[in-house]
Amino acid sequence: MSISVVQPGRLVMVDIRGTALGEAQAAFLRRHHIRAVCLFRHNLGTEAEVKRLTSDLRAVMGEGALIGIDQEGGSVVRATFLPQAPAAMALGASGDTALAEAVGEAVGRGVRSLGFNWDFAPVLDVNNNPANPVIAERSFSEDPAEVARLAGAWMRGALQAGVACCVKHFPGHGDTHMDSHSHLPVVDKPLSALQTLELRPFHELKNDAPAMMTAHIVYPQLDPEHPATLSRKILGGILRDAWGYEGVVITDSLVMKAIYDHYGHDRAAVLALQAGADMVMALGSEADQTTAIEAIAKAQASGALTEVQLARANARLDALAVRFPAGATVYGASQRKADDALMHRAWAAGLTVIGAPAAPARQRVLRVITQRSVPCDGVSEAGPSAEQVAQLFDGFTDVDVLALDDLQSLDWSMLPADGRFTVLASNHRDRYGAQAQAWRPDLHLVLWNPFQVLDIAAPALVSWGYANGALEAVRAWLEGRAPAPGHSPVRLSD
Repeated sequence: MSISVVQPGRLVMVDIRGTALGEAQAAFLRRHHIRAVCLFRHNLGTEAEVKRLTSDLRAVMGEGALIGIDQEGGSVVRATFLPQAPAAMALGASGDTALAEAVGEAVGRGVRSLGFNWDFAPVLDVNNNPANPVIAERSFSEDPAEVARLAGAWMRGALQAGVACCVKHFPGHGDTHMDSHSHLPVVDKPLSALQTLELRPFHELKNDAPAMMTAHIVYPQLDPEHPATLSRKILGGILRDAWGYEGVVITDSLVMKAIYDHYGHDRAAVLALQAGADMVMALGSEADQTTAIEAIAKAQASGALTEVQLARANARLDALAVRFPAGATVYGASQRKADDALMHRAWAAGLTVIGAPAAPARQRVLRVITQRSVPCDGVSEAGPSAEQVAQLFDGFTDVDVLALDDLQSLDWSMLPADGRFTVLASNHRDRYGAQAQAWRPDLHLVLWNPFQVLDIAAPALVSWGYANGALEAVRAWLEGRAPAPGHSPVRLSD
């Protein structure tokens, strides 16, 4: 049987600039036979502009186009104008698989309506490390069985909506204290330990997941030389050979420093395909993207990447595109309204109290301390502003809002001893340092990273995120109109 030659660009996903497809970028896509593009927040203008952009991309990339987006829910969403889904850990706090499935389906409906056919979600990382700087509330639980149960339900819903899911980050990014966007993390565990924790959700859902994304993490007891993204022992030996996984394997972005600073786009692109990946996510400048494509072509010509390898990868990608064709669908107003109501119910179901906090009386004089603004960090969207935090207390009669440029710089000893009920509203992701051990708020509102509960000795209300539904649930609790029925899926007390 003859094997047709695969164009290297068919195995590369790129990003683009701006909210419209310019002629120069279109020419680049055509010239290199690119079939996959990932869009980010800076690409998303109005809803109409997004639909036009995805339509233009399909016209240029042709049959088999794959258009991806990170629409997990919580802080990691790109299309912020769609109904705002709860973070995975908010669903973990509710423990409700039917709710998780409904949310996944609603997310799928939303992104499908814009013309996307690939969503890089759900997260299967088991967040058992409170110091993890990048996963936290993006994980469903610290319990691998719960992660598999709830993420599996979320994925069933999204697949029913016609969107290809991509579980991530294989073999697990939950037990790291570094962010692979900026460092190369190491998880030094034997295979037996990984099988009981990190690997378990991936193994349980491997037959349902149409795609998996790799982790830029070194597991020295599996492969001391290469991170998982580039490891033949991990992608080939475990995922492909031992597990028999035949879905699409795509790398996380090669522009992340864990890979970029150590390997570069050229070497990483070839190593990833040799290891068992089907597609490399060569984001970054056009020069970086070209470097990855040319490196694959050179390896193809030399035999370092065989035509059989490349044809198999291309066939998997073709099958994904056939099963989940690109193209915008109708998102009716009544369905959209129902989905938005669903998201609000899901956020409210996950609202959780730690340490038996009591909401202050409406007539109580309050002091609310928060950070003035929290910009987008490239992974998560911008956090809630001080103005949004202040609006949570519109129903109270006397509120003094102290907005700091950097909440970490708070000097508790400088606060006046005036008898005000003090609320600390943590609206940023970073954990607090040792200075926070002396802080004694009457109430800690944890609006993003739940592990901040461990840093401050105070009763807390945890929302797991800051979308409209989350903030409305917090406000309802503060005003005594609604309970906090959630149960934390991670340990938040000593």
